[in-house]
Amino acid sequence: MDYTPRVKNSQIDGLCEAVLTIETVEECYKFLEDICTIKEIQAISQRFEVAKLLKSKKTYTEIEALTGASTATISRVNRSLTYGVDGYKLVFERLGIIK
Repeated sequence: MDYTPRVKNSQIDGLCEAVLTIETVEECYKFLEDICTIKEIQAISQRFEVAKLLKSKKTYTEIEALTGASTATISRVNRSLTYGVDGYKLVFERLGIIK
């Protein structure tokens, strides 16, 4: 099935193309630190960790304790896992994190 992004424009295309050029974790850190605030990086990484824990069948209470994420954040991530476009699933499979 073809995927059409809900938010698509030339600026976001450029960002996606830039991300695809990153080859190492060190390069990724450099790019993230230049393009995002520390708080934004922390928020994104927290959501990614929440998604992994949800897929591992952890409870909201466990996830809150492990990550410090609010129940609102956990719920938002859970909605993405349940009703989203499988972006998390794609990355998890490619990283061999969660099948």
